[in-house]
Amino acid sequence: MTTLLGAGSHLHAPDFSNAELARINREFERAPASAVIEWAVEQFHPFMCLAASMTDAVLIDLAVSVEPSIEVVFIDTRYHFPETLETVELVRRHYGLNLRVLTVPPQPVDLWKSDPVHCCSAAKVEQMDRALVGKMAWMSGLRRAESATRAQAPIVARDLRGLVKVNPIATWSDVDVSGYIADHDVPVNPLLEQGYPSIGCRPCTRPVDRGDDPRSGRWADSDKTECGLHL
Repeated sequence: MTTLLGAGSHLHAPDFSNAELARINREFERAPASAVIEWAVEQFHPFMCLAASMTDAVLIDLAVSVEPSIEVVFIDTRYHFPETLETVELVRRHYGLNLRVLTVPPQPVDLWKSDPVHCCSAAKVEQMDRALVGKMAWMSGLRRAESATRAQAPIVARDLRGLVKVNPIATWSDVDVSGYIADHDVPVNPLLEQGYPSIGCRPCTRPVDRGDDPRSGRWADSDKTECGLHL
């Protein structure tokens, strides 16, 4: 397996300076997603995981082609659409995933009703923090084309926890994604065909009109644009 870093560069997360990560990020701007994933696996596996929302399985398909045993994390907030939970099981069976599902503990009152401002941090961020214990890095399917708030998303950077965050398909367009799905018969959430290009929890996700910002259906009645996982 080759990397853009050259021989003798098998470093662990604490060894990368921010300047080195910035250089690696620049080098990956024109690299295929598979090369980014190969680098991440070589550097960090098995101390790395992939966070999946189960909108589609594009990143999962790419990642397991490089390393079939990579840990895939899905956070069950208890507020997901039934279609999303069905997709979790479909994708798990399809790839024989090393899947870890983290479920938010039951609450006396639904968080999205009692504390909508902090619901995501309690339901998602805390569970992601659990998933990342003992990890050096993690991957996500975040893309720049998804919204203006993600337009500058790096391919490789350090997150607020100090871990290396890798977004292998950050540069992909919507056409790139749909083309890959068609070419590789990738499982997708059926809600995509029902006007939900970005799928989160059921109480906070609405369908959007064709041509609108794909994430405009998320938290539509508030100023919120991110759940906090990618900040």
